[in-house]
Amino acid sequence: MANSIQYAKTQSTPSVKLNTNELAGRVRVAFAEYEASAEQSTVTMFTIPNGARLLSATVSHDQLAASTTTLSVGNGAYTDADGTAVALDVDAYKAAAVATSATSSDALVTMALGKNAVVNANEDGLPVTVTIAAANGSGTIQLQMFYVLD
Repeated sequence: MANSIQYAKTQSTPSVKLNTNELAGRVRVAFAEYEASAEQSTVTMFTIPNGARLLSATVSHDQLAASTTTLSVGNGAYTDADGTAVALDVDAYKAAAVATSATSSDALVTMALGKNAVVNANEDGLPVTVTIAAANGSGTIQLQMFYVLD
C-alpha cells in the first residue's frame, strides 16, 4: 500500500512534524466587495499571508453588462519570499468568463489554478485581484477565499 507524503512523514523514524497548513490548521476566510462603475480595471480585493495554503474561492457578481464584459480572479504584482518580483497575473485563479448575468462561480478549481498552493510571498503577502475586462462593467463584485495558515 502506498502512503501520501504527509502520512509518510508521520511514520518515519524519527517522525517529521507536519506543517499546520497540512494538518490541524485553522481555516481562515478573506472577503471583499467592490462596486464597479462603468469601468475596465484590475482591483486588489485583499492580501493573503505568506505560508497560507489556498483551499477554495468563490466570486459572485451582479450582471456587470449586457454584452461582452468578462471577470477573472488572479494576483497582483508582488515579491516572493526570496525577493524575486512576480508579475501581475489577472487569471491565476480563475480564467476570464463573461459576466453578463448575476452569478457565483468557483475559483481555485484545479491545481493549475492555485488549488492547495502554498503562498510564497514576502512579508507583504499575496495580493488577490479581480479584473473586469473586454467591455465596461458596473455592479457589485464579491470575492471570498478560504485558506489555512496556523
